[in-house]
Amino acid sequence: MTSFRSEFIRAVVARQYLHQCTDLAALDERAAEGPLAAYIGFDCTAPSLHVGSLVSIMLLRRLQQAGHKPIVLMGGGTTKVGDPSGKDEARKLLSDAEIAANMAGIRQVFQRFLSFGDGPTDALMVNNADWLDTLAYIAFLRDYGRHFSVNRMLSFDSVRLRLEREQPLSFLEFNYMVLQSYDFLELSRRNRCVLQMGGSDQWGNIVCGVELARRVNGDTLFGLTTPLITTASGAKMGKTAAGAVWLSGGMFSAYDYWQFWRNTDDADVGRFLRLFTDLDLDEIARLERLEGQELNEAKSVLANEATRLCHGAEAAVAAAETARQTFAAGGIGDDLPVTEVAQAELAAGIPAFELFRRAGLAASNSEARRLIKGGGARLNNQPLADETRIVTAADAGPEGLIKLSAGKKRHALVRLVAGNPA
Repeated sequence: MTSFRSEFIRAVVARQYLHQCTDLAALDERAAEGPLAAYIGFDCTAPSLHVGSLVSIMLLRRLQQAGHKPIVLMGGGTTKVGDPSGKDEARKLLSDAEIAANMAGIRQVFQRFLSFGDGPTDALMVNNADWLDTLAYIAFLRDYGRHFSVNRMLSFDSVRLRLEREQPLSFLEFNYMVLQSYDFLELSRRNRCVLQMGGSDQWGNIVCGVELARRVNGDTLFGLTTPLITTASGAKMGKTAAGAVWLSGGMFSAYDYWQFWRNTDDADVGRFLRLFTDLDLDEIARLERLEGQELNEAKSVLANEATRLCHGAEAAVAAAETARQTFAAGGIGDDLPVTEVAQAELAAGIPAFELFRRAGLAASNSEARRLIKGGGARLNNQPLADETRIVTAADAGPEGLIKLSAGKKRHALVRLVAGNPA
């Protein structure tokens, strides 16, 4: 391995964050000279970020741990346009109120991972609406649009792949690359930001920003991207039968989050420990050498550490204890996800497949039916053979709880409540 001078680049390479860099040697030299500012942009398309954004969040964390300044750029402006990268169709356009509400939710996610403040290496959060919303269209085209080649823009994957699949690409979306490039220029002016980072699908946008700064101001900026994170099976990371793995506890419980990491494929354990925990690399090397049943120790460590970072130490301990009670002791853990159902509704009865869907153990009724038909479902720890079996209040225990299980590792509770659930 090439020897690097800066702690940041050493960590990026050793922990396998690096996919591409505009000039890795020069960036390493710059990072070794002293604190630098770097940013990653996050559009406000949902009330939380999900695990698909976690590698970028952890990269900002590595930057700060190495003594540099992370900038979190909230896309209050670019969310109004929509990034075509990796998309087959245009995003739904959101109102200003929806964008503001989503931004408020996303802000909370970063509090766990970064230290914010006014110091030279404290994280900073900014909103690109502060400059994009006030742009004068003709002046912007004259001053900056002339630096972009449409021929080259058409060659970047974010645009080319959409066109090859004959999926519509609006002129609105086509402008996204220009606006993201301008964001980098603005951050270099306002905050002396010299590095933009992001996923591999952002490479074209990042390179355009680097080149725009060079042409307009003669500045030397850098771009660095991370690889697309997929599981050993080739699936895109962060999807479950119940949907996305959100980083907000209100959208995806700490227990479910712990279980997501505990269910990691054997082949992914070492890589995910490097990317998503703060564990020492020597300890990670020890854990990934474990085999057979001992590898479960490494998976539990991964789950504990990842949950601690995202939800706090107390939530991680509670999730691990719930898992122990549920699996080792065969009981009902206190932290299992709970779905409330009115007693009156269960008096009439609910088909088992529908209850599994409502409890989040299947994404649809048809998926729940397949789960039950395949022998992967249990009701109160007993195998469930008939997907049309009617579940009633009589199935509830003395505490008014019904336990549902999908396979050996995914569980949920249904709680009977008087009246309508809150």
